[in-house]
Amino acid sequence: MVVGDVTTGTEVLVIGAGPGGYVAAIRAAQEGLDTTLVERDAYGGACLNRGCIPSKALITGSGLAHEAGNAEFMGVHADPAVDMGKMIEWKDGVVDRLTSGVEKLCKANGVNLIEGEASFVDENTVRVAHGGDGQGSETLSFEHAIIATGSRPIQIPGFEFSEDHVWSSEEALDADTVPDRLGIVGAGYIGMELATTYAKLGADVTVIEMLDDVLNPYEDDVKRIVRTRAEELGVEFRFGEGASEWTEGPDDGYLLHTETEGGEESSYSADKILVAVGRQPVTGALDVENVGIETDDRGFVETDDRTRTAVEGVHAVGDVAGDPMLAHAASNEGIVAAEVIAGEPAALDRQAVPAAVFTDPEIGTVGMTESEAEDAGFDPVVGEMPFNASGRAMTTGHTEGFVRIVAAAETGFVLGAQIVGPEASELIAEVALAIEMGATLEDVAATVHTHPTLAEAVMEAAENARGQAIHTLNR
Repeated sequence: MVVGDVTTGTEVLVIGAGPGGYVAAIRAAQEGLDTTLVERDAYGGACLNRGCIPSKALITGSGLAHEAGNAEFMGVHADPAVDMGKMIEWKDGVVDRLTSGVEKLCKANGVNLIEGEASFVDENTVRVAHGGDGQGSETLSFEHAIIATGSRPIQIPGFEFSEDHVWSSEEALDADTVPDRLGIVGAGYIGMELATTYAKLGADVTVIEMLDDVLNPYEDDVKRIVRTRAEELGVEFRFGEGASEWTEGPDDGYLLHTETEGGEESSYSADKILVAVGRQPVTGALDVENVGIETDDRGFVETDDRTRTAVEGVHAVGDVAGDPMLAHAASNEGIVAAEVIAGEPAALDRQAVPAAVFTDPEIGTVGMTESEAEDAGFDPVVGEMPFNASGRAMTTGHTEGFVRIVAAAETGFVLGAQIVGPEASELIAEVALAIEMGATLEDVAATVHTHPTLAEAVMEAAENARGQAIHTLNR
């Protein structure tokens, strides 16, 4: 039996329960608006279920195993065995706890939850198709809508994810065995994070990248440290080559074929091929044209600094709205969208949005680089503190990298920072706060930091920019 179509109404309709959508829904409900959240798959979106959280779990697990097996210099001798199935089970447990937590938070804040796939009928109506035979559909009318449908991995011709041996990042995060040989197409942040993870788990990893280096567009000295460390872990890089096709290999494996711009061909043996060339917005099933929205040539929905689309009453947040395509940026956009709908004077402020790459070592950045500051008309002053001069870094056995702070020479206002090294993803928050609060180098340098900590390197970098560093030579 097919359940008949039912029509209901809501003030705010949020489509997609990822880090942009569920946060928008909760904030809208907190603002006293009748809010409905539609999710077709799993609460938390790709980030929580198939990206940020599971990848960090595997990065932690692989890192722990590698640390334990390579700590002879500390007097620790071990030969750890990795039970990949158990690690995946643990990872899934973390994800399940978080997804159920998101659902509970939405309900506790009064958000109406609907499971299904939404598509626009017109500028004030969506149809929600429920999964499963005989589940039917329902129609929702809305006053305001927030599109938060996220993104999915990009496929390249000839490397369809339907093939068992061709992985997207999602399959790579669910594998219960480690391939002997892993070929990775793409040396962006996803490719590099998974390259180091699988190398630590014992795979022979080859990374194919069309550009001439990893992690475009990070600065050269930042990239060099991460690339060198990956090479030390056994990762091999093939720059200037693009993946062209795969064929079956002579040893029950596969051959990953590549070609340079000049037509030179090569092939590499692999048991699994991971394609990590970026992500694309999920808008196809939304029928956004029915509400009057036109996407750009890459499928993104264009918005202004208040998350508004060209159609009155319709907002878009998160990956579907384009760069910076970061989970925390999506959440911030979701808050802004809800507050704008509620009549609050909210708007996006992009000057202090940090980014992190969870490679070994990590990268954390926020604000401007030195060259970007110059392009913006500033006379920048730069300070650095190397981790090999940090007592705390030495006690962890991880001394690669540095903290670099960029500030305006005339005023001392902090403009940005680039950190590569241990816990960079955590350390960057201090500089993000400094930028947000309008802090100066003197403010950061005069803040007493706990000793011994990695965070002292941020203080020392600020002192170095002022020519007053104690624990490193002044520039």
